[in-house]
Amino acid sequence: MSYDLVVIGTGPGGYVCAIRAAQLGLKTAVVEKRATHGGTCLNVGCIPSKALLHASEAFEEAGKHFADMGVIVNAPELDLKKMMTFKQDGVDGNTKGVEFLLKKNGIDAYRGTARLAGAGRVEVLSEDGGNQLLETKNVVIATGSDVTKLPGVTIDEKVVVSSTGALELQAVPKTLLIIGAGVIGLELGSVWRRLGAQVTVVEYLDRILPGMDGEVGKQFQRILGKQGVQFKLSSKVTGVEVADGAATVTVEPSAGGEAEKLQADVVLVAIGRVPYTEGLGLETVGVGLDNKGRIQTDNHYATNVTGIYAIGDVIAGPMLAHKAEDEGVAVAELLAGQSGHVNYGVIPNVVYTYPEVASVGKTEEELKKDGVAYNSGKFPFTANGRAKVNHTTDGFVKILADATTDRVLGVHIVGADAGNLIAEVAVAMEFGASAEDVARTCHAHPTLTEAVKEAALAVAKRAIHI
Repeated sequence: MSYDLVVIGTGPGGYVCAIRAAQLGLKTAVVEKRATHGGTCLNVGCIPSKALLHASEAFEEAGKHFADMGVIVNAPELDLKKMMTFKQDGVDGNTKGVEFLLKKNGIDAYRGTARLAGAGRVEVLSEDGGNQLLETKNVVIATGSDVTKLPGVTIDEKVVVSSTGALELQAVPKTLLIIGAGVIGLELGSVWRRLGAQVTVVEYLDRILPGMDGEVGKQFQRILGKQGVQFKLSSKVTGVEVADGAATVTVEPSAGGEAEKLQADVVLVAIGRVPYTEGLGLETVGVGLDNKGRIQTDNHYATNVTGIYAIGDVIAGPMLAHKAEDEGVAVAELLAGQSGHVNYGVIPNVVYTYPEVASVGKTEEELKKDGVAYNSGKFPFTANGRAKVNHTTDGFVKILADATTDRVLGVHIVGADAGNLIAEVAVAMEFGASAEDVARTCHAHPTLTEAVKEAALAVAKRAIHI
């Protein structure tokens, strides 16, 4: 078979790239090694974790907060098997949706493992041992990422689990120890804490959510602490021993010092992800990698080999599904002779805990490091009418604006529905808005979005409600 484009991988970057290419008239095929489309995100990542976050939040609301609103119900009982079915129904609906979209757009889908077999050729090896050779003008590698392994620690997906195993636990552990205080660890820790686990998070650095705004990290840690999550910061795990269905974890200070032993029913390794390029045959065709194992590309996603492109988690940049999607659209448009582009300065990042954490643009630490003069406006949800009446007052909105031009440089939110609130300022930043532009935009009352407006007003020290 001969194509204009073959996309390897049907995660968010891959399937979106294929659909956009087909819309633009390119004869397109995809290759997927899983039984279902959607990649890590839809199958064992973003989608199933959000289902469990939603369900566990409802469980905790019913057990702890319904009575405060005058809704009197019996103490809820957990049917974990049914909750897992709820999760899987959501996954199935999304993966079948992708399959439908590929068919709708006339995209040929091949099942199997793809390997670059030379210029313009992709070999597809199926599970039954058969293979097919696809001829193509262009290839886009969108194979995503894999779990980062912790040296000396074996993941068995039963006692010592990755994010994949943490989504499939058959019982609520009494004690859950999480290695890594990043997004994945905190989200999955939130799920199992709500369902009854005692959660301890061990983090090598002296803060949670590395890379996000420092003030956000500090306040969010306090909020999670009040919820019952325990933290051991500036600490490293040096060993995990499994016996009799439980684990003994050796933890010592990051800077060195006396070690301690912690017991856990389940240990979640959540120290990040690494590009997945195994078996692609990159070395066969000479595709270059950087020192982090990522595929090197130019500003148009082209590798050093003509006709081979890469997007998403396998190249530099944040490992986020929406970043991969935008890159997929951009490279498809470039291949069709258009001007595909991604603005990497305006890519939102969201932590889907409760409350949520969301950010876009620069942090205060980054602005200080770069020597950029800025003004900061902050507004707490305790002063927002909708948050008060809903009893969702944890957190704040912070807007950072250029001291000279007032252009919005970064926005950071801790609070209920932060993941949706961040979209407004992302659009504003995409259009080069100033803090005053946001402040002078009429916001509906009573809504949480008014906190965004007030934070923008606070940049010029003229907030109304504080």
